Amino acid sequence: MTAKIIDGVAVSAKIRTDIATRVTKLRERGITPGLAVIMVGDNPASAVYVRNKMRACAEVGIQSFKYSFPADAAPQQVLDTIAELNKRDDIHGILVQLPLPPHFAIAQVLQTISADKDVDGFHLYNVGGLVVGDTVFPPCTPYGVVKLLEHEGIEIEGKNVVVVGASNIVGKPMALMLMQRDATVCICHAKTRDLAQFTILADILVVAAGKPNLILPQMVRTGAVVIDVGINRLPNGRLVGDTDFEGLKEKVSYITPVPGGVGPMTVTMLLANTVASAERASGG
Repeated sequence: MTAKIIDGVAVSAKIRTDIATRVTKLRERGITPGLAVIMVGDNPASAVYVRNKMRACAEVGIQSFKYSFPADAAPQQVLDTIAELNKRDDIHGILVQLPLPPHFAIAQVLQTISADKDVDGFHLYNVGGLVVGDTVFPPCTPYGVVKLLEHEGIEIEGKNVVVVGASNIVGKPMALMLMQRDATVCICHAKTRDLAQFTILADILVVAAGKPNLILPQMVRTGAVVIDVGINRLPNGRLVGDTDFEGLKEKVSYITPVPGGVGPMTVTMLLANTVASAERASGG
């Protein structure tokens, strides 16, 4: 068996075409979706992520606004900026690029963002909404994973799904979103004993642990679907996921590559959430 490689770049491009069409319709009504991006400090990786997000906004017609603060900025200064952005009608989404400097209380910063503009899906209201199936904005990475599965026609209902990694950003919301689609979900994490006894049962395996080559072929059922959310840079500079891609692609039915799998979908779903926010605000 040779797996079908799920092309996240191609799926992302298709979704962005639809997003651009929705933006055009909003602009025809005099509404331009707006995304505010807040960055504190000069983390090089964060700078790249912010630049990519703003470039993606421009490609689909979303107006982006960047607010940069020095690493030693007072937290209250950032909180005051968020409070002002919450009030602005031309801002439909607010994103705080993580990580923040150590003297910031991340939870406080994220909860200051209006739930109606929390396009990253990190506000407690949106996270709690996942439990009851009524979130305003789903977190972008799990949302992207679900869209990849839907695009490939991979059935979720009734399937055994194992999520490896229990972070608040990916693992936990991923499990909740798949449960909403009537999957039977198991979450594994750093304290899980004998990880393979769980992963071998998965019809769909989602891995977001941040450890290269954590999942080997002998740990995965033949014909399973593998979604690799991890991204790790090896000492030689090569980017890899959390799974043994070369070994698994000869055993599973579908697999996402790294890079080029889940990664492009994360930014795309951020755009989708921002446009959805503009549509909601306009009564559309």
